[in-house]
Amino acid sequence: MKKPEILSPAGDMECLNSAISFGADAVFLAGSEFGMRTASKNFDNETLKKAVELAHNKGVKVFVTCNTLPRNDEIERLPEFLEFTQDCSVDALIIADMGVLRLAKKYAPNVDVHISTQAGIVNYATANAFYDMGASRVVLARELPLEQIAQIRAKTPKELEIECFVHGAMCVSFSGRCLISSYMTGRDANRGDCAQPCRWKYHLYEENREGQYFPVEENEKGTFLYNSRDLCMIEHIPELVKAGISSFKIEGRAKSAYYVAVTTNAYRHAVNDYMKMGDSFTLKPWIKEELDKISHREYNTGFYFGKEPGQVTSNGGYIRHYDVVAVCKDCTGNIAHITQRNKFLTGDVLDVLPPDGIPFEVTVSELKNKYGETVESAPHAMEELYMTTDKFIPQGSVIRKKKLDI
Repeated sequence: MKKPEILSPAGDMECLNSAISFGADAVFLAGSEFGMRTASKNFDNETLKKAVELAHNKGVKVFVTCNTLPRNDEIERLPEFLEFTQDCSVDALIIADMGVLRLAKKYAPNVDVHISTQAGIVNYATANAFYDMGASRVVLARELPLEQIAQIRAKTPKELEIECFVHGAMCVSFSGRCLISSYMTGRDANRGDCAQPCRWKYHLYEENREGQYFPVEENEKGTFLYNSRDLCMIEHIPELVKAGISSFKIEGRAKSAYYVAVTTNAYRHAVNDYMKMGDSFTLKPWIKEELDKISHREYNTGFYFGKEPGQVTSNGGYIRHYDVVAVCKDCTGNIAHITQRNKFLTGDVLDVLPPDGIPFEVTVSELKNKYGETVESAPHAMEELYMTTDKFIPQGSVIRKKKLDI
């Protein structure tokens, strides 16, 4: 069995650093145009070049999303961007559009082509057709069960890599092909600008009763008809590997560096453990618990095992059990130099996620500000403090606090 790649999202430089620090083999990110996430900060030409240099210095590959469906005026700007990605030594371009694929082969011939999930690949004939057109990887549609993924693997060249999403937000539309946002807000989901109306709360209006609505609801909060659960396959690493998936993709280019750190770390440890232990593999409880420490919707396994319900009908919000309260800049003995993110107090028990990925708890015995003055709490975001605890905290650690209302 070949060890699968852990592919992490990088919406900005901070997320890129998190992905690298916590074990990603590769990252996917976007330039200032042609990517499917305009909500992310993304990378202009200067920062994209720096990102590739940083990642390559750490042995991490960089895949650039070029997966929008560009209009005529955008096509005219595409060759220059494609040439720039090759000049930067980008490892692959993620492409959904046939015209973009043809231009990529012309203007960036040394860059691998990965076919985006937007292409909706659900069978081996299509996968083989893209391979014949020069693709080195296909990102399969999210709607496929594992048994069909295994069939695609068996009936495609071994040189063709297969990538699948294993974690993150799901879209109610087939492979993300959706027009609801365009109709309702003018924001085109297929050009990276989705307003996520599938997450909104809906009521029914009757034509002749203007101003009166009639709730169509599962409970007192309303009905969330299109609100997909989040995908989580952390408990099914053996099945994913045995199906022949080459790359485990984590969704989330619009999410935080903390989300990237936790998800990357969890899947990194789970895959490493499985490749080491084989059939005797058992998922360590702390790995599964880590994925409950990030903001998420209710989890399920998507379409991998058939007809598990995919919608959250009770609410449109996230489950959030922990807050990030600080990041460790450095530590001497048991005194950590931290940058504060959310409020916490002297005496609090905090949860630490270090770069090696094994979480542990510390108790705060003392806090001092940059002037050496003792303080009882840390209420100011981004303030630098010195925190004395009962353990050494490695540089780069993310420090969290469990919310009191759970």
